[in-house]
Amino acid sequence: MDSTCVITIDGPAGAGTSTLARALAASLGWSFLDTGALYRALALAVSERGLEGASPGELAALALRLEISVSLGPDVSRVALGGRDVTALLRSPEISSLASALAAVPEARESLRAIQRRLGERGRLVAEGRDQGTAIFPEARLKFFLTASPEARAARRAKELRERGVDSPFGTVLAEMLARDRNDMTRKADPLREALDAVRVDSTSLTLEEALALMTARAREVFGVMVAGAAQGAGP
Repeated sequence: MDSTCVITIDGPAGAGTSTLARALAASLGWSFLDTGALYRALALAVSERGLEGASPGELAALALRLEISVSLGPDVSRVALGGRDVTALLRSPEISSLASALAAVPEARESLRAIQRRLGERGRLVAEGRDQGTAIFPEARLKFFLTASPEARAARRAKELRERGVDSPFGTVLAEMLARDRNDMTRKADPLREALDAVRVDSTSLTLEEALALMTARAREVFGVMVAGAAQGAGP
């Protein structure tokens, strides 16, 4: 697998990985892959079928049956299930919580791994998630680990929810975020961890523009003239 022309951005929930990955891809003229959307798509399929209590084997079988496709662009990863665009349905707190639980199931992770790697083979890709630099693209030439304090991350997520019309108290958002951190970091299958060769970016006191400038500068140092020309296309 050739993942040398891939930039990975990993980090805990609310650290800004999606926002900065999207902005970095646009800045470089590359494609953006929101890998969390794949798990949310699986979570949506599970929810719609009432299979929340399914066994790991049943979840894996469902994932293998699903026709999941991804259309890549510099600012969005559009996800379709069976040809139905479900991108707009993937960001509710309920689907996010279920996606986090499914991400702890090894069989579910394995079923989605091949999709991510096939997308990476196209090159010129910014991939964001929890295990991109450690499990999916370990040979990527540039890896970022983006983090921030729990309080800063919770404040950002609460603001994001309010902008979507969801009034969730800060304390509730913080508690849910800390619980998700524990789930992501302690799961047996590909837990959230910082790759040894990752560039650590703490965005607690950085603006989006400052963090993006730092990451763009590093990308240009590593890839030089290769930062021009996005790879477009549909999913696997």
